Amino acid sequence: MKKLWTAALALLFVLVLTACGSSEDDTSGSEESSGKESSEIKVGATSVPHAEVLEQAKPILKEEGITLKIEEYQDYILPNKDLAEGRIDANYFQTIPYLELQEEENGYDFVNLGGIHIEPIGVYSQKYDNIEDIEEGTTLVMSRSVSTHGRVLSLLEKEGLIKLDESVKKVDATVDDIVENPKNLEFDTGVDAANLPEVYKREENVLAAINTNYAIEAGLVPKEDAIILEGTDSPYVNVVAAQSKDKDSEALNKLVEVLRSEEIQSFIKEEYDGAVVPVEGASE
Repeated sequence: MKKLWTAALALLFVLVLTACGSSEDDTSGSEESSGKESSEIKVGATSVPHAEVLEQAKPILKEEGITLKIEEYQDYILPNKDLAEGRIDANYFQTIPYLELQEEENGYDFVNLGGIHIEPIGVYSQKYDNIEDIEEGTTLVMSRSVSTHGRVLSLLEKEGLIKLDESVKKVDATVDDIVENPKNLEFDTGVDAANLPEVYKREENVLAAINTNYAIEAGLVPKEDAIILEGTDSPYVNVVAAQSKDKDSEALNKLVEVLRSEEIQSFIKEEYDGAVVPVEGASE
């Protein structure tokens, strides 16, 4: 019996060694055949359109030996917080002014790896079909994020609804910089961006400046439903951001390259019909 157990253990040992050797050989052969080192990156993104666009990039990156994992967010605060704390490798959701403001306010050490698209912001109203109908004293509601105030106010100025102090940069403008307001518009700047569609639906008499990603999620069609819509010449490019120490990461730079590829740009154009506009080479 003792000899039998010894023989059985010896056979098991040989089988284990054979299996390990086979596994190593298979792995080695797979790596040699692909000629690419496999890597994994985790990217934070708001659900629409960013996470949807990233999903399209997944198979392309896979061919390059890069596994893309997507972490979805419903707000604009956590993606940068998690990036700073190393929970994700990069994020794709924010404009350059917002990125710069977040760095200034929180001391983040981030880098803009490249611009991907523009989401023209729009002003929506259930009551008014065009700007000529806007009544005196109407309230315009916009995000509490100061980085969007200049963007919205510039849009109103372009339509002749207000005039801003010429000595202030448009991107830095706030409601305090309004020097002419012929319709005596009121401004509510205390709402989270994600809640703006709800305000629009609930408050029939207000104007709501809604970020396009939230407008799409709420079932709005910017080109049809917005009474004022930002042009494609907007400087508010959505970028891929990472920690500065990762600025030369091959995997993250390949991600940007793929997101700027003709295949992904065509998807953006066809899927969002002008609500999201791809921007080539907008890295600054």
